[in-house]
Amino acid sequence: MTTKRDFYEVLGVGKNASPDEIKKAFRTLAPKYHPDRNPGDHEAEENFKEIAEAYEVLKDPEKKRLYDTYGHDAFMSGMGSGFHVDPFDIFSQFFGGGGLGDLFGFSSQRGGSRTRDRAGEDLQIRLSLTLEEVSTGVSKKIKVKRLVKCDTCKGNGAEPGASIDTCPSCEGRGVKRTVQRSFFGQMVTESICPVCEGQGKRASKKCSACHGETRIRREETLEVKIPAGVEQGNYLSLQGQGNIGPHGGTAGDLIVIIEVKPHKFFERHGDSVVCLLNLSFSEAALGTKVEVPTLYGKVELNIPAGTQSEEVFKLQGKGLPRLQSSYVGDQLVKIHVHTPQRLSGEERELFQRLQELEGKQSDEHKGFFERLKEVLSG
Repeated sequence: MTTKRDFYEVLGVGKNASPDEIKKAFRTLAPKYHPDRNPGDHEAEENFKEIAEAYEVLKDPEKKRLYDTYGHDAFMSGMGSGFHVDPFDIFSQFFGGGGLGDLFGFSSQRGGSRTRDRAGEDLQIRLSLTLEEVSTGVSKKIKVKRLVKCDTCKGNGAEPGASIDTCPSCEGRGVKRTVQRSFFGQMVTESICPVCEGQGKRASKKCSACHGETRIRREETLEVKIPAGVEQGNYLSLQGQGNIGPHGGTAGDLIVIIEVKPHKFFERHGDSVVCLLNLSFSEAALGTKVEVPTLYGKVELNIPAGTQSEEVFKLQGKGLPRLQSSYVGDQLVKIHVHTPQRLSGEERELFQRLQELEGKQSDEHKGFFERLKEVLSG
């Protein structure tokens, strides 16, 4: 298996490179390795794809953040299903043409074929999870409204029974060529044919269901498997689950952005969860056993005598699993000794006895909880 090169190394820029520097690097390198300029050179084509993939990630602030944090793993299984990159599509969006005719003065057949296979749009959806779901991983069913192939015309844009003929405007090429003379010589540019939208063919009658668009919008239910340990802002990329491309083009991706709901009892700190446990004076002084909720069910926690407020107990392995790892964090139980605001007559009498004992106590080093224990026990 070939190891991917660092994307910053591929573009020849530093990690602190600005968006303009990243764009400039792509503008310089992409034409140099474009297959139209290097016919039959497999290595050049692989370099071209690598450059396009690096640019696709680093130009997007969110993808760049994930790459800086997780590296290439951010777009592999566990964080998602990867993402689809069409280097010729990226080149076309950047330079305004799928081939190099507009840059070097010659026609490119690749440009026409790429025009006929435009990828569909990516979609985004937000998915809310509870901490319990994050702790174990979960399979969720989600509803997505997306563009799918038209059932009526089967994706060709023509009304059933209508003929599909060669486009008279571009004569089947899918592109319109314009030749201009300038100080630098003859410049040949290509643009998508506006009549057939780059297909090279035109229906005698457009489909009544999709109006010739070849795709229709439909709500569908998909099942998404979320790995354990995901965090707020993580996302999964489901390849080919976005909008289908027009005229049979490849489908875009569905980006599922993770949101984690606030919990009524736990607070998350990385792989650990923290909770607050209230104890009475007597429980803290004498010690007790209490049931403490965890993300995996209740456990019994032994509170030793003389426990102080703000003291923290650790429940090992009761936190959250780390993404793509066997490690599981801990649950931290922070103690809060509750001071009663209202006292019964009996309670007031008890505290008054304690106060008297404190005044008579000769051992200045004896703590409050030890004296309380004496009062309560005798």
